[in-house]
Amino acid sequence: MQIRGTTHRYRVLVDGGLLQEVGTYARKHLGRETCAIISDSNVASLFASRVKQSLNSAGFRQTLITIPAGEKSKTLKEAGTICDQMIAAGLDRQSFVVGLGGGMIGDVSGFVAGIYHRGIPHVQIPTTLLAMVDSSIGGKTAVDTRAGKNLIGAFHQPSLVIDDLDVLKTLPRRQFNQGFAEIIKHAVIADAKMFRTLKVAHASGLRRASGTHALQSLIKRNIEIKSRIVAKDEWDRTGQRALLNFGHTVGHAIERAGDYRKFLHGEAVSLGIAAACAISVKRAGLPADQHDAIVDLLARLGLPTRLPRNFSRKRILDAVKFDKKFEGGKIRFVVTPHIGAAYLSNKVTIDDIREAVCAL
Repeated sequence: MQIRGTTHRYRVLVDGGLLQEVGTYARKHLGRETCAIISDSNVASLFASRVKQSLNSAGFRQTLITIPAGEKSKTLKEAGTICDQMIAAGLDRQSFVVGLGGGMIGDVSGFVAGIYHRGIPHVQIPTTLLAMVDSSIGGKTAVDTRAGKNLIGAFHQPSLVIDDLDVLKTLPRRQFNQGFAEIIKHAVIADAKMFRTLKVAHASGLRRASGTHALQSLIKRNIEIKSRIVAKDEWDRTGQRALLNFGHTVGHAIERAGDYRKFLHGEAVSLGIAAACAISVKRAGLPADQHDAIVDLLARLGLPTRLPRNFSRKRILDAVKFDKKFEGGKIRFVVTPHIGAAYLSNKVTIDDIREAVCAL
């Protein structure tokens, strides 16, 4: 697949057996000789050796940099440490970065690539379904701060994205299922036909079919949806790209309230989608039966739609106020009037959000 942006275009490869070909594709698309492979402690033990061997075979000199797994590593301090290791390894502005991992690694490695020597190429090798269909596409990179998620970042489009479907076979069920939150989000905001298709699909069946045409087609369709929306608003200035934040205002707040440990990103987004649908019924006229269909689909694909009783709703509401989608103190909230469409509303109030969060 070819992704075309306003100023940048890149290839996305979606197939099985691609890790062994990373070096070949990097040689084809990047006129560089040295690189840093940035991965986490879980993923590196599974896949780094294959990627290193492939890069070595293609004549690249590479340095593997491994950071602790988990959202807690997505910090400015960790990014600085990675840069120091790259400097020590002799990497310069003629080098490139390979991000090997899930969304956290994609964000950190992309951010490092964006700031190292004022920007060097970035190759994304996502290893989760969620990262394949969402975070690896579009060039948003960031790290978290104590105040909130993704508050320090840069736009830095990848030069190449390599989605090896075989890696999905190693994912625990919970990790695999969280990817459906972003897939359902894309269906709700842009593709009613895909939503109907998902209603008759099952996460377990798609998981067993990790290397088959069905999952490959689903991933490609989601990449098409996201890249089309990004192309209309690459720098997130007109509000078109903000549609991709459906479910994320409350979702990010839930992640922060759980100290990034209670819920995976996709699980928090699922809860955020449930809240956004409740708000959409009130503020955008979303029919009640469509609200129920969305929430039911989230649940059937193994995602949470209710918060634990003892989870602090107050912490969520406190965290919402730090969301970067609030501009000048005004709430910019994505709502859906019906499945397959969405828009950015300025009519949603903090009381609406409070009511939806308390009802989760």
